[in-house]
Amino acid sequence: MVGLVGEFEVKMDAKGRFMLPSGLRKQLPPAAQRDFMLNKGFEDCLTLFPLNEWEKVSKKLSKMNLFKPKNRMFYRLFHQGAKLISLDKAGRVLVPTAHMERVGLSQEAMLIAYNDRIEIWDKSKYFEMIEGSMTDFADLADEVMGDLDNGE
Repeated sequence: MVGLVGEFEVKMDAKGRFMLPSGLRKQLPPAAQRDFMLNKGFEDCLTLFPLNEWEKVSKKLSKMNLFKPKNRMFYRLFHQGAKLISLDKAGRVLVPTAHMERVGLSQEAMLIAYNDRIEIWDKSKYFEMIEGSMTDFADLADEVMGDLDNGE
């Protein structure tokens, strides 16, 4: 997989389901279009990993030295609430109520696809976070990207 990309607005139904947008599904290889791992993301969102990508992350994490307290805590927190989910026959994702409550997810949500994952944000929280970060974007770009070799 080259990398997921895009923002997609979705509506959650009363049961906590949303349709996985076709523009997002088309970016996934056929074998990765049905099964996902859902867990708490960083900040105030959920993260949806295609199962094949979750397995890659899990393989990396399995190499952690779990005798170190910080590693154990990260491992626990990262996996806390992780749940295997599959699209239903209509192409919908069911987000468990506990996960929705954990991040304050309402009827209007944003799917933010990047690299190997899809973040699920409450729409208003997502735009608050983005707007609050835009003033620092230039400084962030310098800090994160400023040391890259421009000769490539």
